[in-house]
Amino acid sequence: MYSVAVIGLGYTGLPLAREACRAGMRVMGIDDNPSVTASLNSGHSHVPDVTDADLAAMLDAGFRASADENLLAEASVAVICVPTPLDDTGSPDLSHVRCAAGGLGDRLKPGTLVVLESTSFPGTTDDVVRSIVERASGLSAGRDFALAFSPERIDPGNDTFSVRNTPRVVGGYTPRCTAAAAEFFRHLCDQVVEAGSAREAELAKLLENTYRSVNIALVNELAVVAGTLGVDVWNALDCARTKPFGFQAFRPGPGIGGHCIPVDPVYLTHWARASGAPLRLVELSQEVNAAMPAHVVRRAEQLLRQRGKTLGNARVLIVGVTYKRNSTDLRATPAATLVRLLRQAGTDVTYHDPLVDDWAPDGEPVERTADALDAAADADLTILVQDHDAVPFDRLPEYSPLLLDTRGRLRGPHVHQL
Repeated sequence: MYSVAVIGLGYTGLPLAREACRAGMRVMGIDDNPSVTASLNSGHSHVPDVTDADLAAMLDAGFRASADENLLAEASVAVICVPTPLDDTGSPDLSHVRCAAGGLGDRLKPGTLVVLESTSFPGTTDDVVRSIVERASGLSAGRDFALAFSPERIDPGNDTFSVRNTPRVVGGYTPRCTAAAAEFFRHLCDQVVEAGSAREAELAKLLENTYRSVNIALVNELAVVAGTLGVDVWNALDCARTKPFGFQAFRPGPGIGGHCIPVDPVYLTHWARASGAPLRLVELSQEVNAAMPAHVVRRAEQLLRQRGKTLGNARVLIVGVTYKRNSTDLRATPAATLVRLLRQAGTDVTYHDPLVDDWAPDGEPVERTADALDAAADADLTILVQDHDAVPFDRLPEYSPLLLDTRGRLRGPHVHQL
């Protein structure tokens, strides 16, 4: 049976470690954050999709978390699940991947399977990871160890699809590397899809989320234009989605969030531009989506002005602040940009979200209100940003004197759309 080291114990790595434990494998988790490893070893999960009960079962199965990279020498499989964010200039940041590859290479033994799960542009596995691991270990990929890319497909808060029942794409540095990775993941996943290469698998991952980014940008732009022209874009979308073929419905919103959609298209466009073939449609979709929080603020300003108010002397309540419905995930939530822009205009901002107890975008706390309806009645403007099931958003029109609905869920004389 495999001895598995999962490098990086976040939203991607911890669910993978859980599935490997369930498959009866010996699993160790490596993370450079001592507070994370200590919390996990004490039975407390920091990842919402992995419960404390899940973690207890993992610990009973022998799972241990550690910051000690020397444990990597014991692994027959090492899976790199570290973050691939953007740097301060908005460019791909592979520093975590490079660090993980270097630490692994120093301790790699012949016959090990090395898998990169962290999302990146085509060539990262074959060129970046391979060169670092080979240089550090003195071993050769495809001969002395197997090397592959297998993208994570974690959907935070999704109770239907998990590591087990989500098809797993794998692509190796060589065909033998692909076969080795596929054989490993067949123990964890019901279906394994073999790509022709690591580069194909890397591109497939970027394509999945760029597809969403482009289509979200389309309906976001339509929402802005349709609102100007007095057309209800939400009803138009509902009509279009009745076509049983050739159309998939995406919904407008206040902006994009999470790790994938704001980041993955940047990795794709960076790769394309470096190759001399810019993807203009993808780049434009990023601009459209990034501009949505500012559009929400402009709409708020217009609505307040009609009531004789300005952003500078208004009280605004934001309802729902996570990036995704029914999720506690705050990563890159557009609500943070919205608060920043409102505060710059001098607005008094509060929020209601039963899934988020404390919230401090940019390090400055936002006052939390416990009762959405009472707070809406007191606010000059309420902005529905996220329509959680736990939020009584359908009753907001009864209480709010002025309501901006960015999700198209509400109707009424005081309700306004994007």
